[in-house]
Amino acid sequence: MMLVEQTTVPTAALPVAEFKDHLRLGTGFADDGVQDDVLEAYLRAAIATIEARTTKALITRSFSWTLTAWRDLAAQALPLGPVSAITALTIFDRLGAEEVVDSDKFVLEPDLHRPRLVATGYTLPVIPVGGTAVIGFDAGFGAAWSDVPVDLGQAVKMLAALYYENRGTYPGEAGMPAGVAGLVARYRPVRLFGGGPL
Repeated sequence: MMLVEQTTVPTAALPVAEFKDHLRLGTGFADDGVQDDVLEAYLRAAIATIEARTTKALITRSFSWTLTAWRDLAAQALPLGPVSAITALTIFDRLGAEEVVDSDKFVLEPDLHRPRLVATGYTLPVIPVGGTAVIGFDAGFGAAWSDVPVDLGQAVKMLAALYYENRGTYPGEAGMPAGVAGLVARYRPVRLFGGGPL
């Protein structure tokens, strides 16, 4: 299985000004924007970390997910949420020939933690031996930073501040700070009985 981000978080969607306020950086100087690129890099790093920890896309963008078999023949849980649309489903055989599946053959079952691609018939299209299915979908809370839940936005700023304050030093193997972990805890997927996320 391989998840690929097809579009990136636009620079305009990043809360650089809010992050400056969070860091209490001085304002009103001629070189106010001199650190914007650095702040943007730490925000992107923090967003990536929070998304990996929660399996939630914060800002809406497009993804493609390649897999070789369905976990359930009638439905397939997607690796990221919240999903707003399934944009394509394509089946490839082992030689690379493709078949674009009609959109009336499947629907999106929305869920914050476990969105699913669900067959409208009895089963999803067959993935041939040695072949793959590629699911295109859009995931995220919204296109603007204001669409991101407040607690996740605060977690991003706190983590980005930690990265900023410790720049140039190796933080060691310390885990995610307790304050950040507490803010993201309710967004983490729940796993029961050794199975996939519920």
